[in-house]
Amino acid sequence: MKKIFLTSSALTLLLLGACSGGDNAKKELKEESAPVVKTMQVNDREVNQIGKYTATVEPELINNISASSPNRIKQIFVDEGMRVSAGQKLVVMDDINTTSYELQVDNAKANLKNVEVNYNRALELFKIGGGTKQQVDQMEIQLINAKNALASAERTLRNMRENTVLTSPISGVVTARNYDPGDMTGNLPILTVARTQPVKIVINISESELAKVKRGMPAIVTFDTYGDEIFNGTVTLVSPTVDQASRTFGAEVTLPNSDNRILPGMFGRVELSLGTARRVVVPDKAVVKQPGSGNHFVYVYNPDGTVSYNKVELGQRLGDSYELISGVEPGSTVVVSGQTRLANGIKVKVSK
Repeated sequence: MKKIFLTSSALTLLLLGACSGGDNAKKELKEESAPVVKTMQVNDREVNQIGKYTATVEPELINNISASSPNRIKQIFVDEGMRVSAGQKLVVMDDINTTSYELQVDNAKANLKNVEVNYNRALELFKIGGGTKQQVDQMEIQLINAKNALASAERTLRNMRENTVLTSPISGVVTARNYDPGDMTGNLPILTVARTQPVKIVINISESELAKVKRGMPAIVTFDTYGDEIFNGTVTLVSPTVDQASRTFGAEVTLPNSDNRILPGMFGRVELSLGTARRVVVPDKAVVKQPGSGNHFVYVYNPDGTVSYNKVELGQRLGDSYELISGVEPGSTVVVSGQTRLANGIKVKVSK
């Protein structure tokens, strides 16, 4: 019986030792299976705030060339895309009605001359007692009416002549031609002339940016057509009213364009310097994009060895780093490698 007791005790000790060894093995296995990551401490610093906007180039000024009344087009001397000078003849309209208006002027002149003779005669008779003051007053009214009739006829003739030969009021480029010779004019202008020296770009700025955008501040503009070439512009207007639909304010950027390389309709990218702000900056490899959405996250390493999945708002890309608007506090430690096996709240092992 004693021999059997000893054997049972030994067996119990062996079993206890085996269980203790198993727990240690599990603990070591758990530690070995924890994801291995690399981390980096990040802090805030002064970051230049650059406002970036896109917009389409517009002419500084647009003039629509039209006749004052419906008429048939006789000649058009320019076409779309051609450059024109101020005062240049662009269109000749049918002048068939000019003769009748000239005749009206001649008749008005003759009538005025006749009224003047009668008025002078009535005035002389009144002076010698052969007429009345009433007759003189009546003739004076006729004289005034005759002068007004002549002025009206001359104005009508002048307008007709001006609308027979249409000239450009500005120097610029023809951006539209809506008719051909022989057409009757309608609701559309015959030609549209745009001044492109300078040109302008109207951008939309947010309410938070309004106080930082001032008239006279410089702007950098680039165009896809010209690659990375920089064009220097100036903010010339900031709208004092907000657009109710977009909740933005319009700001006008003007570019000199002396060489006419910038054309209306070109797509421009505008940058404005809006001062500086203290921002946390993290390496770009710390930023994780959530699949199927536009959300971005950063894993933050916690003192207890776990990681937090923090949603962040990205600012500018700064070389191989990102400015963060929010999501990570200064002095935090972020994961920069090994994110593929991570999830929110899990323990990790930091690579030395």
